[in-house]
Amino acid sequence: MLVSRDIEHLALQIGSALKSHGLMLATAESCTGGAVATAVTDIAGSSKWFERGFITYSNEAKREMLGVAQETLTLYGAVSEAVVREMVVGALCHSHAQVALAVSGIAGPTGSMPDKPVGTVWFAWAVERRQCVVRLHHLSGNRADIRIQSVCIALKGILELLNQVTEVA
Repeated sequence: MLVSRDIEHLALQIGSALKSHGLMLATAESCTGGAVATAVTDIAGSSKWFERGFITYSNEAKREMLGVAQETLTLYGAVSEAVVREMVVGALCHSHAQVALAVSGIAGPTGSMPDKPVGTVWFAWAVERRQCVVRLHHLSGNRADIRIQSVCIALKGILELLNQVTEVA
């Protein structure tokens, strides 16, 4: 399957870039349910560059594991820019990683709201002591399609971030 090979290729590139810089990755995932962590740990030797993954599907998990503020969740909802920003910061703070990503979205088929339809997915990527990058994507397809697209976007975002770090270094 082409998507599977694409994901594997991205994960291999990420691993190579992280290893070459002596960096570790952590993931904070909601709608992907650990699929990003699975993609990177499918690569042999990933323990040299993957530190840990947080699967924070519930709001309680986001608060308890990542330190997302209840006020943020109440004001903006779990699928929001503010929450993924706090998730990515929490992943860095609650791990030994220097690079992190966060993803929260509505994969469907239920859970949509007028302002957040199925396919609304927020992403955040960060390197410690640097500004984080946040993006919103409106994805289409069924639940599986949205989750696979989200994994690809999350991995591509990490690779872009690592390439920027390399250019600055």
